[in-house]
Amino acid sequence: MKVLRIIPSMDPSSGGPCQGLRNIIPELEKLGIQNEVICLDDPSAPFIGTDSFTVHSLGPAKGPWRYSDRLIPWLVDNLERFDVVIVHALWLYHGYALRKAVQKINRTNKSADKINLPRIYIMPHGMLDPYFQKTEERKLKALRNWVYWKFIESKVVNNSDGLLFTCQAELMLAREPFRPYHPQKEINIGYGVEAPPPFSETMRAAFLEKCDEVKDQPFILFLSRIHEKKGVDHLLEAYAKIKHRTKATNGVNALPKLVIAGPGMDTPYGEKMQAMVQETASLNGSVFFPGMLTSEAKWGAFYGCDAFVLPSHQENFGIAVAEALACSKPVLISDQVNIWNEIIKSGAGIVSKDNTEGVELLLNSWCSLPISAREEMGELALACYQKDFAVKPAAERFCEMILT
Repeated sequence: MKVLRIIPSMDPSSGGPCQGLRNIIPELEKLGIQNEVICLDDPSAPFIGTDSFTVHSLGPAKGPWRYSDRLIPWLVDNLERFDVVIVHALWLYHGYALRKAVQKINRTNKSADKINLPRIYIMPHGMLDPYFQKTEERKLKALRNWVYWKFIESKVVNNSDGLLFTCQAELMLAREPFRPYHPQKEINIGYGVEAPPPFSETMRAAFLEKCDEVKDQPFILFLSRIHEKKGVDHLLEAYAKIKHRTKATNGVNALPKLVIAGPGMDTPYGEKMQAMVQETASLNGSVFFPGMLTSEAKWGAFYGCDAFVLPSHQENFGIAVAEALACSKPVLISDQVNIWNEIIKSGAGIVSKDNTEGVELLLNSWCSLPISAREEMGELALACYQKDFAVKPAAERFCEMILT
């Protein structure tokens, strides 16, 4: 069985979808499912050629639509080699190109025998969430999406063999923002995250090389893009509000240091967040920005933190949340992270609203827990990962639901 994945970018800094492929494909290979990936990155990009599976880089893509004149010809020449095609993400050229390639193949072969084209599935990765149509800052983009939906994306979605979702909450939310919306199937395929490597001292050292300010200090970890959607401003505001009034509990500082790690420090929003820390007395010296963490430094941050925090305004799944769980770390998240229900049911963390008051509640609730309760929550976090988000059962579900 051969699967083709089409994705705009395999750049690790681009977010969750490409990391999701890096998690699931090796596990699928163990089950006999071969995967190839098309992306529209520059073939000379440093991350191209570093994966264990085949990646065809047909870029560099042009413009915000990520257009590549190499994509349709490649698809026309190669589609029949595959049993299943999965389009990852929406609103960009690659979905439109696949539809045009199928139409071209059908026209070329209309007088020949029936062609064995692959089944086609679309995986939106949260891009049908109503948040993107409702938030005040996205009015023009929301209008653009409506127009694009009417003329292009509705045909990509509704004419595919089905939509694949990472969790049930995403599936339900996708029904709200656009019409006509009538996919052939809606499948909660789930999402698997690869188990982390066992802790080693080299991980701790790699992290402290990036952020030695927290050496021998307890800290809470935010690890994601530094972006408005992630609620970093609310996190800083809440932290500043309670920092000066926290007291020691059972010999432990009730409010640990805060590490905000991830790409986006050089964006206007990222620079604004850094300036906020420098200019606020209760934040300066307690909040640190080590930048994007990868490999051993990333795992050193996860294993070293007391808890993980993500107060997003919209989060389709949150790979970093699952990675924290896999490291036995409790998670403090907003109820806009779509796997919040699984977190609550398992007792693996604390959930609140995606505003300053909600984040303040998260931090205060965590700080008020005795050490024994924090340790128990960490054990439940690992159990939650193993039950709901481990990569092996996710790969097995994929085979059962898509390939049979």
